[in-house]
Amino acid sequence: MIESKKNRRVCVVIGAGPGNGAAVARRFADGGYHVALIARDPAKLEALAATMPNAAAFACDATDPAALKSVLTDVEARIGAVSTLIYNAGKGVWGDALSINETIFENAWRLNALGCFAAARAVLPSMLNSGEGSVVIMGATASRRGGADAVAFAAAKGALRLLAESLARAYGPRGVHVALLIIDAVVGEPLMRAKLADRGDYFFCMPRDIAETAYMLAHQPRSAWTFECELRPFAEKW
Repeated sequence: MIESKKNRRVCVVIGAGPGNGAAVARRFADGGYHVALIARDPAKLEALAATMPNAAAFACDATDPAALKSVLTDVEARIGAVSTLIYNAGKGVWGDALSINETIFENAWRLNALGCFAAARAVLPSMLNSGEGSVVIMGATASRRGGADAVAFAAAKGALRLLAESLARAYGPRGVHVALLIIDAVVGEPLMRAKLADRGDYFFCMPRDIAETAYMLAHQPRSAWTFECELRPFAEKW
């Protein structure tokens, strides 16, 4: 029997890189979702899509709102209405106010906050029309404190956190669950594992475990929704 697009569960992962993005996409694919992978590099996306069932690659730069709107319209036309949006786009940007410039500061904000805003605007209408849906946003501890060498990153993640809260307050009562994952750790993605090869597994927050929490948040019963969820390894000092 051919599955109708109307009956599909569709998960979009924006920022489908080799760490959290890939792990989250795989978890939702294993859960029976059709998965749309969005990132900038089409070759890497195609390779990742080939490793899981019912996955498709859509190359796009998350700092470009018009491009995001266009690609998410394409996702809905080709795969179906988005059931879950995972916003994982982001990049650590380090330096104080005198060691970075306005372009670096703006790009951090565009990738973290503006991209999420544009993506939410693209998928919310169909979610609201159906009266259900989930938006899970990957945040960071930097959103809660402005580190001396994290002026751009903290400002961008702070804006993302407040955006998530505004979305949750506005659309939760209409059936759309918006949740923020605060990751207080170094994520054990391949690049960081190579850079910190002397650290054991205890030091990292592993992508597969972050993905499991993201999946749980997207499936919480309506009587007990989480807005903000913190994740850190058991040995992390906080």
